[in-house]
Amino acid sequence: MTSAKPARAPRASDEDVRELRRAVFETDASTNARGAGDAIKSKDAAIEALAEALASRDDAMAFKELFTELRPSFEKAPKAKTAKIVRGLIEIMGKIRGHDALQVELCEEHVEWARRERRTFLRHRVELRLATLHLGMRDYPEALRVIGGLAREVKKLDDKLLLVDIHLLESRIHYALRNLPKSKASLTAARTNANAIYVPPSVQCQIDMQSGILHADEKDYKTAYSYFFEAFEQLNSLDEKETAVTALKYMLMCKIMCGQAEDIGALIASKGGLQHQGEALDAMKAVAEAYKARSLKDLQSVLRGYDSQLGNDPIIAAHLGSLQDSLMEENLKRLIEPFSRVEIAHIASLIELPLPEVEMKLSQMILDRKFEGILDQGTGCLIVYDDPSPETTYKASIDCLVEVGKVVDSLAAKSSKIVA
Repeated sequence: MTSAKPARAPRASDEDVRELRRAVFETDASTNARGAGDAIKSKDAAIEALAEALASRDDAMAFKELFTELRPSFEKAPKAKTAKIVRGLIEIMGKIRGHDALQVELCEEHVEWARRERRTFLRHRVELRLATLHLGMRDYPEALRVIGGLAREVKKLDDKLLLVDIHLLESRIHYALRNLPKSKASLTAARTNANAIYVPPSVQCQIDMQSGILHADEKDYKTAYSYFFEAFEQLNSLDEKETAVTALKYMLMCKIMCGQAEDIGALIASKGGLQHQGEALDAMKAVAEAYKARSLKDLQSVLRGYDSQLGNDPIIAAHLGSLQDSLMEENLKRLIEPFSRVEIAHIASLIELPLPEVEMKLSQMILDRKFEGILDQGTGCLIVYDDPSPETTYKASIDCLVEVGKVVDSLAAKSSKIVA
């Protein structure tokens, strides 16, 4: 599944950053003097606010310096509190755009620091984030290397909640590599561990989304729809709007691929759909209208017009590409049906597509034996043959050999009795 970026806060001013830095480091000094619990809480809140401010400014270098400046206080703080703060900072760092390589560098530094300090729990969580970053950067071999070593280590500790996250990420990596058997195996492992413990609703949503994606890839769109629906209901209750919109888009995609495009309007107008009106749902509605009209031209114009909503999501793009191919094949079959010989340029003008694209698709259909014919490139014509009569000679020959075999077996049995 595609993970939507969290909502970004308004850009913080220089004065705001200076005030927050003063609150973080002055609180650190006053905490030792007073030892007050409210001072510790205010420092934690100030650290989070400062991180959010730097993320809103996309100031990656300042964020890196903040990690370095806080490192001495991490060494004195309890391990559980340090783990919570570092994990929170790394999550906030994910909002910074265009600095994935720097995020990887910071995660690797904290992995080494946690290993030296023997902070195993924190190291595991940072390594999980590191593998997620490699997946986002499409560095799949490195992502598999990190997640593989982490999985082996965590299995010995039997941390089932962390194993659920690991196997889920592993499933996503294998899916990105188009290794569907391993992706399904990892998802099954995630489900097995999730059934043994209580998992947060957000994690269960991720399991349902990944299950729906894998079933949709197998063309089992009805089952995929049910998984996406479960995830959508949970995400709505958790108020995770961006991920809920993604789940709703996948639900609408499944309805279209099932040939039930007429249900799209009702889903968008439902109580859940009305909460997420926007360009994403408008794009899926336009796709449904083009599919109902069986218009390839309309579908292609929709895909071009809503490229940011449809083309940027690899899952939606793959399935709508398949839909476009099947619709193009249906239209071409209907157009060439009356002809035994027709100019390819005439077919291209009827279907309103470029001639090279039509010629390539016709040749592919012939090779796939969607119909019998040849492309005469000398004259620029398509010659369509009648469907050949079924070949029965080979079947009759095999049947004859089977019967002869039975006769030979019978004679062999009778001769063995005579000899005896």
